[in-house]
Amino acid sequence: MQVYKNIKVIVTGSTGFKGSWLCFWLHLLNAKIIGLALRPEKDSIIFKKLSLSKKIKQIYLDINNFKKLNEVIKKEKPDIIFHLAAQSIVSLSYLNPLKTIMTNVIGSSNILECVRINKIKNLVYITSDKCYKNDDRTTAYSEDDILGGEDPYSASKACAELAFQAYFKSFFHDNKKLSFATTRAGNVIGGGDMKKDRVVPDVIKSLKNKTQLIIRNPQAIRPWQHVLEPISGYLTLGNLLINRKLTKSIKPNWNFGPSISNCKTVIQVVKKIISIWGEKKKINIIKNKQFKESALLMIDNRKAKKELNWSPRLSFEETIQMTVEWYKHCFLKKQIEEISREQIDYFLNK
Repeated sequence: MQVYKNIKVIVTGSTGFKGSWLCFWLHLLNAKIIGLALRPEKDSIIFKKLSLSKKIKQIYLDINNFKKLNEVIKKEKPDIIFHLAAQSIVSLSYLNPLKTIMTNVIGSSNILECVRINKIKNLVYITSDKCYKNDDRTTAYSEDDILGGEDPYSASKACAELAFQAYFKSFFHDNKKLSFATTRAGNVIGGGDMKKDRVVPDVIKSLKNKTQLIIRNPQAIRPWQHVLEPISGYLTLGNLLINRKLTKSIKPNWNFGPSISNCKTVIQVVKKIISIWGEKKKINIIKNKQFKESALLMIDNRKAKKELNWSPRLSFEETIQMTVEWYKHCFLKKQIEEISREQIDYFLNK
C-alpha cells in the first residue's frame, strides 16, 4: 500500500458510503486525494463523521457535467482515478430510471472520455455484481458470464461495463501492461451506510429510532461483505496497475466477493444484527410487489485470488459485528475516526 504515499488520486463518489471509506483509507496512506461528488445526501453521515472535508480536496460536481468534470481532471492530472460515483439504489432506479441511466452510463462514459483525452495513466472503474444477466442460477457468476439486466439499475451497470469494454478495446489496448480495469462487487455493508431501501441501514435506523422494521424478500440469498473487503481489492488492483504488474493477456475485470460462507439470507442478516445490537425487535415481512429481485446472487472471486493475490478476510460474524460496532459508536457520539482506523487495522492484521 506504500505506493499511494504522496501520489495524486481522484475518487469519484467521494461523499458516498464506499467512496468515503476509500478516501479515509487513502488518507491514512498519505495520498493526495481529490474527491469529486455531489454534496452528501440529507441522511448521509459518513463523510462528515470522518471529517473528510478537512482531509481531502473535495470538489462538488455532477459527473454528468462533462465540461466541468473534464476541467477538473485536466487541471489535477491525477496518477490514478477510482471511479465509484453512481446512482446505487435498485428501488430508486424504478422511480427515476432516466436519472439512473444518465449517471451510471453517461456519467461513467464521461469518466472514460476524460481519461482518454487527458491521457490519465491509471483507472479503477467500479461497477456492480448486478451487471451480470441474472438467469436464476444456483452457482456464482464469473467474469466471463453474459452482462445484462431486467431492471433499470442492473441494465445501467451492464451498460457501464460495455462502455468500458468499448473504450478499452478502442483506445486503451496499446499498452503492454494493464493500467485500466473494471471491478464488480455487491451487497457491501459496514458502518456509515444510511441509504434507503438497503437491508442493514433499514434495520439500524429501525433499532435507533425505535420504529417499525419492515423486511422484503427475507429468503433472498446475498454475498454479504464488509466494505473494507472490496476497497482492499480496489487498492490492491490500483497498486498493480500503477506498478505495471499485470500483463495485457489478463482480462481487465475482477469480481471482489466474499467466501461462500458469507452468503446468507436476508432474514439471517437481520436477526444477527438485532442479536448483536442487544434488543428485542419485531420483524414485519411484506411481499415485494414493486420490483423484481433475484432469489440468489453470488459472484465468483477465484480470478481475483489467482491474478491479484486478493482474498476476503472477514467471516460473516466479524462482518456484522464490525458493522454494528461502528453504528453504536456513531450514535453514542464516540470518535468515529478512531473506530474506523481500528477496523482498518484489524482488517489488515487478519
